[in-house]
Amino acid sequence: MRHREVSVSGYEHTCMIRGDGGRTIRTILDRICDKWTLLVVATLDRKRLRFTDLQRQIPGVSQRMLTRTLRNLERDGLVSRTVYAEVPLRVEYALTGTGQSLIPPALALAEWAIKHIPDIEASRAAYEERADSAE
Repeated sequence: MRHREVSVSGYEHTCMIRGDGGRTIRTILDRICDKWTLLVVATLDRKRLRFTDLQRQIPGVSQRMLTRTLRNLERDGLVSRTVYAEVPLRVEYALTGTGQSLIPPALALAEWAIKHIPDIEASRAAYEERADSAE
């Protein structure tokens, strides 16, 4: 019994991540960490943009994927969509407070990735060498 107590307490700092088997967090992180979400969030940082301006500022995103990403972000409360009754119709997107609060952790993750690129690339190369020599 004592061994179990030690091992559980050793994971207290990750319980927030492991929670319900990771299901709740995984669904949120799947959305935030998809290919386009962080690019959209970073592009909307501190400014409102129309769809075409967003698409122009995010190289490689298709109209379909940008539409889908914006809908999901609006659904999750990270982006607001404002429609102006003008001719032609004008629609602007902006980060909500929740969306804006994603910027600092996203920047921290990007900083971590940049800092560790050399280590990760070296590990990948070493792994590939081992895998090739094992064949």
